[in-house]
Amino acid sequence: MYTLAVSDHIMIAHSFSGAIFGPAQKLHGATYGVEVEFRRASLDADGLVCDIGLALTTLKDVLGELNYRNLDELPELRGRNTTTEFMAGEIFRRMALRVAQGAVGPGTAGALTSMRVVLRESPVAWASYEGPLG
Repeated sequence: MYTLAVSDHIMIAHSFSGAIFGPAQKLHGATYGVEVEFRRASLDADGLVCDIGLALTTLKDVLGELNYRNLDELPELRGRNTTTEFMAGEIFRRMALRVAQGAVGPGTAGALTSMRVVLRESPVAWASYEGPLG
């Protein structure tokens, strides 16, 4: 399996519901390092998994919808505990929609078999979501 990865970061604000979250129930900020890995069984005719420039642009576009935002105020996330794990899945879903539209290069929709999104909350803690594409 071949893999290509790109990364960026976002800064968000959010709060959580539930005693398990202790002081994080109050509004607080987080900065996440975000990595996206694209996978396919064989390289395309140019020897690529996907276009790295388009992959970076697509990731920046997806993260731009969340960056410097209070996630509690976004209609599609209102009422959710936007944990690191949840947000890895949310970014995966947003990226997968764009991949299906061919945003990471010609011939990639259907050729990319899976993707993994990693959110690094700190140097010692991270979460990811991995799933099939197609």
